[in-house]
Amino acid sequence: MLSDYQDNGYFLLKGLFNESEIDAILPVIDCFHAAWQQQNQQFYTQKAVNSAYLTNRKYLSAQQRQQLFSLLASHKIMDILPNTPIVTPAFMNTQLFFNPLNCEQKNYWHRDPQYHLTLAQQQLALQGQQVIHFRLALADEPGLELIPGTHKRWDNERELAVRLQRSGCNNFDDLSSGVTVPMQKGDLLVFSANMIHRGIYGKSRMALDILFCEATAALLEFVDDDCLPSVESLTFLQNPSAFAASIAIKRTASVPVVAST
Repeated sequence: MLSDYQDNGYFLLKGLFNESEIDAILPVIDCFHAAWQQQNQQFYTQKAVNSAYLTNRKYLSAQQRQQLFSLLASHKIMDILPNTPIVTPAFMNTQLFFNPLNCEQKNYWHRDPQYHLTLAQQQLALQGQQVIHFRLALADEPGLELIPGTHKRWDNERELAVRLQRSGCNNFDDLSSGVTVPMQKGDLLVFSANMIHRGIYGKSRMALDILFCEATAALLEFVDDDCLPSVESLTFLQNPSAFAASIAIKRTASVPVVAST
């Protein structure tokens, strides 16, 4: 797995979770999704393809949050992290990916850092510390299209023009180097946030993304304190190390952590 990640920027684990394990968490996901839609109705109906901060107290009860934390800190998830370049993993965030309401809406090529970094900073990020997605398919779906190797190399001329919509290109134009990775319920796709990729809409697309990063203050400044478990609740998790790392860094950086359950 580590070799595949180092070479291509991703690897796929088929059937990591069985159907009953996925079905057990779906009521929590559905509850979050319904509450999120209600509070973001305009955005949802216009263009949304994903939401974030599933573990925030704003949307779920304490029991539901603990159920979600138990999945995120399970051995099945945490035992995969040593197969990535992250040395000291820390929890960053969760996201939920779904189909847009408008079936004509186009998907789009992007690198995650392009939404908060300049082009020069994006290039430097390729040599820096990793942010990694763990995407868990909650239903059979078309998956993602990825450009292998772009987690460590910069865009070629065509890729950059498409991604940034330059020279008459659209960010949904096809790229010949794209590799499609379809996913079935229970599959886990591990991929670099730095690499060029796009989601593929269709079927009953619903995927839970868990974002991990190196435990550094620079990366964890993006972590919402309200999305972290309480220190007391860590003892009920199989492997709470990623959450513990986030909490420790936030405290060291003198950023208050909200104790929540």
